[in-house]
This record gives sequence, C-alpha cells and structure tokens, in this order.
Amino acid sequence: MNERVVLLHSGGMSSRQWRPLQRLLADGYSVLAPDLLGSGENPSLPEELPFSFDLELAPLRALLGDSPAHLVGHSYGALLALMLAVREPERVLSLALYEPPAFGALYEAGDAEGLAELAALEAHPTFADERTGGDENWMRIFIEYWNAPGAWDALPEQSRAAFLRVGRKVYREVRSIMADRTPLAHYQAVRTPTLLMSGGCSPLAERRVMKLLGQALPDATSLVFEDAGHMGPLTHGPAINDAIVAHLKKVIGQRVVLSASLMP
Repeated sequence: MNERVVLLHSGGMSSRQWRPLQRLLADGYSVLAPDLLGSGENPSLPEELPFSFDLELAPLRALLGDSPAHLVGHSYGALLALMLAVREPERVLSLALYEPPAFGALYEAGDAEGLAELAALEAHPTFADERTGGDENWMRIFIEYWNAPGAWDALPEQSRAAFLRVGRKVYREVRSIMADRTPLAHYQAVRTPTLLMSGGCSPLAERRVMKLLGQALPDATSLVFEDAGHMGPLTHGPAINDAIVAHLKKVIGQRVVLSASLMP
C-alpha cells in the first residue's frame, strides 16, 4: 500500500493550490487534499459557531483515522499540521511545512522586533474591527502584510472575489493565530522528521518564527528560498514541490533502512 500524504492549504485558498504537487505524488503515494472548514467546496461556517483550532483539527483527525500520514502544509495549513503533530504525534509520519504562523513562539522568545511588527498590524483599526473583519478593506491589509503594498489591487478580479467569499473565515483564522501562545517547548516535543521551508522575502515576524522552529524541533531541516515570499508554494511551486518530494523520499528511505536493520 502506498504511504499516505495529506496536503493542507493556506488560509483563503483551497485544496486546488496543491494540484501540481498532487500530480507529482500520484504514482507513488496515496494523496489526500481536503478543503479546510469554510473553504473550497465546504459550506460557510455559521457566524454563531465559536471558532478555534480544535474545531479545525477535528475533521483532520477523522480524515486520518487510525492510519498515520505524512503532512504537508502551507501557512495556516502548516500550522494545523504542526499542532496535530504536537497533540497526536502517533498520527504523523513526517512534516513538510512552509511558513506556519506559530506566532506564540515569539512571545516566549521575547522577540521584540517580531512582536512589534505584529503589534503594529493589530493596532490598525480596520484590521482589528470585529464588525467588518474579512471585508475588502480588511483583506487588502491582510494580503499586503503577507506580500507587498499594492498586492491586493494587483490580483485579478476573480482572485479577489474568491478571497472575499471566504473572507470572514480567514478573519476568524487570523484572530485565532494572533491569540495563540503555544510555547516553543511544545514544539520541541515534535520528534518526527520535519522539513521547514521559508522565503527570504517574507515578513520579519514569520522569518523569526521559522528560525525559532528550526532551533526547537529536534529533527528539523530548514530550507530558505531566498527570492520567495510567504506565497512561495504558488510563486515558486516547482522548486518547493521538488523539495517536498525529496523530503518524503528521504524519510521513507530512512524508515526502510531502519526496519531492515531491526530484522532478525
């Protein structure tokens, strides 16, 4: 039986973002690429439903069942994969993560510059407005924080409309991310082989998070794509997908060798 790989998309996107990687993995793996709650083909979340990471993790646990899998994630999807590895390591064979926004690590580390960048973002009256979070003005701030000034207006109209359809869900994801205080000690317990990928042009706070995670995770390899930003899996897809495939092959190969060495 082919080993299972679960691909978790970033906030505001859907499982469609992983189609090129799915094609690369189709021959040798059993690939699952779910739409996260309120995304893609899933219905919108009711506004009255309290939102938390636990709500998001429940269907992922159901998807995995009793069979562990390799988890691949981008941004919000990468954070969910990392949290699942922290809470239920027996379900995770390996991790390949592109920039999980694990901002809680910055608080424990006392990273003044990274925290100042986040504080400036939260202080923006539009970004912090519960009543209008997820609308076009909010989405412009969100997209431009992760990319660059003018990035929202540069998107095709179809792409802007797609983001706005899930804008409220993205707002709720972001509020959960900004409130998270998971300490680095929790991530130090993740002993599964992990590929940490980041972009050299990403926001400072995220680059600091990736450095801290690289130091904390016992079996982590860090890979920086110097000319990429936070949306690297889309803008630099071929190089990043190749790195993910190489990581999976390495992890599986090491397990095969270990199993053979343990045979009588």
